[in-house]
Amino acid sequence: MRPKVTVVGAGNVGATVAQRIADKGYADVVLTDVVEGLPQGKALDIMEAGPILGSNAQIVGTNDYADTANSDVVVITAGVARRPGMSRDDLLFTNMDIVGGVTRQIVHHSPNAILIIVSNPLDAMVYHAYEVSGFPKQRVMGMAGILDAARFRTFLALELKVSVRDVRAFVLGGHGDAMVPLVQYTSAAGVPVSQLLNREVLERIVQRTRDGGGEIVNLLKTGSAYYAPSAAVVEMVEAILFDQKRVLSCAAYLEGEYGIHGIFMGVPTKLGAGGVEQVIQLKLTTEEQQALDRSAAAVRELVDAMKKRPARA
Repeated sequence: MRPKVTVVGAGNVGATVAQRIADKGYADVVLTDVVEGLPQGKALDIMEAGPILGSNAQIVGTNDYADTANSDVVVITAGVARRPGMSRDDLLFTNMDIVGGVTRQIVHHSPNAILIIVSNPLDAMVYHAYEVSGFPKQRVMGMAGILDAARFRTFLALELKVSVRDVRAFVLGGHGDAMVPLVQYTSAAGVPVSQLLNREVLERIVQRTRDGGGEIVNLLKTGSAYYAPSAAVVEMVEAILFDQKRVLSCAAYLEGEYGIHGIFMGVPTKLGAGGVEQVIQLKLTTEEQQALDRSAAAVRELVDAMKKRPARA
């Protein structure tokens, strides 16, 4: 029997996650959304590609959470998308209600699932899902660091004119303007990028990485990124379903690691069948630690704001 993955939200990110997983054929997929007909239509379209791609995976579109029962992994993408000029903070209370309501449904129907949160503002939404679900911290995480690192690796590969496969990087911190790309742990074919690019160029690339989501939002005008985010989600899903023990940057709950307590932040983790099986601590420079502390403060401000306002869903 194939594993079961539920994707909540049939918008661009959710539908593309469902498509990528169904195309590979290793899991059955349930795509759910509040809009009638939307998940059903997209699911049918994706499944009809199966004969062409050689995938026997079943994909169901539904508006009923009963169809999601006994999922192994649940990806929550539901929420209002960021629009040009809208900060991630503006999304906080609306998406807090949406994510809270979705999480309660998932807990009822799939009490043993692992949750991957994609909704923004990411780190705050992961925290809210963790609080609402009552799940152990290992089974709740956010997709952020993989996407941020992928953007960093892309821009570096373009500058160096090398394959993206040979560029390795970690990005820590909150998903947003305060993320912390770690230049000292970034390399091309094992060579530190600090030996290949001067400081000015590296700082420009780091800033473009921080602005990566906003750059796409401004270009699209009426939407946000979904191809790269969906690919990042699928990498996490595969690490969990196949117990790969991958070292990937995810938003994980911290209890003293990196000197941070009681919030979710993007950090290197070991991801396997148990979810976040280990938070891996890297030695940071004073400057990096200070940047991470500032990022943590920004996340904590959102968490504190949520705590002062009860969810409505």
